[in-house]
Amino acid sequence: MEFKGKNVLLVDDSIVRGTTSKQIIQMAREAGANKVYFASAAPPVRYPNVYGIDMPSVKELLAHQHNDEEISKKLDVDWLVYQDLEDLIKAASKGNLGIKTFDTSCFNGDYVTGSVDNAYLNRIESQRADNVKQSQNKERIGGIDLHNAI
Repeated sequence: MEFKGKNVLLVDDSIVRGTTSKQIIQMAREAGANKVYFASAAPPVRYPNVYGIDMPSVKELLAHQHNDEEISKKLDVDWLVYQDLEDLIKAASKGNLGIKTFDTSCFNGDYVTGSVDNAYLNRIESQRADNVKQSQNKERIGGIDLHNAI
């Protein structure tokens, strides 16, 4: 009843695959929201992280090769706003005068080590993609599917 007939702004830390965001947006609509706006505290995640964070393959990232309008349609949201990368860097730099650069590769595709090329990205994609992980898990447990029900 809290959303019925109201315009609602939902805020999340980031949008990676978009599955959770889409579900939350749908719940707001089902609760009667007039319009649903969605804000991400991070810029669009368009590229994989190769420095230790086990992120989805690039093909599984909602923002990869999609503009904000296309993402809005996929999420079924009336308005979408992302944090601006330069503003994020400025905010994170405040009070951290010794820090000169940040790893922003998942947002802009610029890898700080300079050694990341398409061959490397393809290799980690072949290891990290969800369908590869599912296949590996089935092999480990003898073909039994496990489901997490919370």
